[in-house]
Amino acid sequence: MTTIEQKVAVVTGASRGIGAGLVEGYRKHGYAVVATSRTIPASDDPQVHTVRGDLADPHTAARVLDAALERFGRIDTLVNNAGLFLAKPFTAYTDDDFAAMIGLNLAGFFAITRRAVVPMLDQGAGHVLTVTTSLVDHALSAVPSVLASLTKGGLDAATRSLAVEYAGTGVRVNAVSPGIIKTPMHPVEAHGAYATLHPMGRMGEVEEIVHAALYLETAAFVTGETLHVDGGQSAGH
Repeated sequence: MTTIEQKVAVVTGASRGIGAGLVEGYRKHGYAVVATSRTIPASDDPQVHTVRGDLADPHTAARVLDAALERFGRIDTLVNNAGLFLAKPFTAYTDDDFAAMIGLNLAGFFAITRRAVVPMLDQGAGHVLTVTTSLVDHALSAVPSVLASLTKGGLDAATRSLAVEYAGTGVRVNAVSPGIIKTPMHPVEAHGAYATLHPMGRMGEVEEIVHAALYLETAAFVTGETLHVDGGQSAGH
């Protein structure tokens, strides 16, 4: 068990890229972390408990949150980072593509967030943070991805709705909206082309998303905010 003073964050999609960076960032911030993904290995850090599972399966959400309460006794923050991204022309998407993206990006968010808010309300404090995408605000002809806009756009709207619903309870709800970030999902040979899609002329770094998340974590008077970390992409070109 953790001490009562130590806060606990649950991070989804935590095995690599932004998710792995968020786990490290919250640990450096003093949090114990429950980290989940389909392939995440066990951690050598006793303050990081890992749970393997696919959040498209609603039973995974229950297992992850039960593990957090059993291991650490509380849940202070949920970071909804897990998500599926498929860039295709609209008519090239298949029914399976649609089902997969709805299953993880929306149903997965719903299953784990609905459960995580309950202990936060009992505590009188908590934070739900969701990673979306700047494509929600600024579509790119070079990156046709309507299913990302459909699903992550839903999460962006849900962030504001939940923030207002829970504003008087001590539970805050915010989002981080990245541009294209240097992660294993983007091949190095494509970095030059991706850099040109941002007015600042470069891709983002994982650490920059982590810094934004930790700012929102400590910004006690901020709720319902979508913080763009996208090199000016959402502002225009």
